[in-house]
Amino acid sequence: MAEISAKLVQELRQKTGAGMMDCKKALKETDGDVEQAIDWLRKKNLVSAGKKSDRIAAEGIVDTYIQPGGQVGVLIEVNCQTDFVARNEAFKSLVKNLAKQAATADTVEALLTQPYIEDESLTVEDFIKQVIVNLGENIQVRRFVNYSLTEGTPGVVDSYIHTGGRVGVLVELKSKSESAAGNEEFQTLARNAAMQVAACPNVEYVGVDQIPVEVVQKEKDIEMGRDDLANKPDNIKEKIVQGRIEKRLKELTLLDQPYIRDQSISVEDLVKQVKAKVGEDIQVSRFVRYVLGEGIEKQESNFAEEVAAQMGGK
Repeated sequence: MAEISAKLVQELRQKTGAGMMDCKKALKETDGDVEQAIDWLRKKNLVSAGKKSDRIAAEGIVDTYIQPGGQVGVLIEVNCQTDFVARNEAFKSLVKNLAKQAATADTVEALLTQPYIEDESLTVEDFIKQVIVNLGENIQVRRFVNYSLTEGTPGVVDSYIHTGGRVGVLVELKSKSESAAGNEEFQTLARNAAMQVAACPNVEYVGVDQIPVEVVQKEKDIEMGRDDLANKPDNIKEKIVQGRIEKRLKELTLLDQPYIRDQSISVEDLVKQVKAKVGEDIQVSRFVRYVLGEGIEKQESNFAEEVAAQMGGK
């Protein structure tokens, strides 16, 4: 049997995108013949796809789907390993279909078990495995959220995607009537609100009244314990802390942000202006913001050392 070197494994892996141990096994099965090993790997499509599942997937796309009429919307993050694959049309098409399909799913697990909308003979999970084989990288549906206005509730769901799919926002606005929800000013407000959230990474809540009591208390405890207040009388300390807390809480809320298109007014002022134009109450009810890869620990590795380590275990 021919010697299966690390260099040979690397060559086969680069040509096929298959897992390292799969390449090693294929070369053993074909006595070191790279072309025959490629054919061997092709016959093991799904096995090869499965072996890619342990690779770190921190690139990808954040995308959105808004159902015609704006009553349902989805924000989704699908990850791959490299920006090169993230820009591939097959990957982008997959993400768009998954965003649309996620409108009827409650969890990632439930989504993966659904028949895929482009080929109902396969589940979403099985179709993704095929794409993994074709593109040679691990692909994972990391998360999604869907907003759906309940029947009879006037309003709109809208979204905004920034920097080519690296930041995405989904927002929901409610009104008192369908006529107001269909008003162009109302529709524009929804889009501008989504853009505002995208531009404000620290914003977590719509308004101060939505901030949980425990969050407020935590901020107060932090401020009360600061060294610069240690020697202040309690009554003075309370006033200083109250002022700081109010400022800090406003930093967390969408309505208190300076409007990105006109810094002289706040988002709350903008909402009031649109209320006056449509003639009824408007509520920014909720939003969510995704940043691609946030919280994923990216691993840096030396490919030659990785191959040598694996080959050492033969």
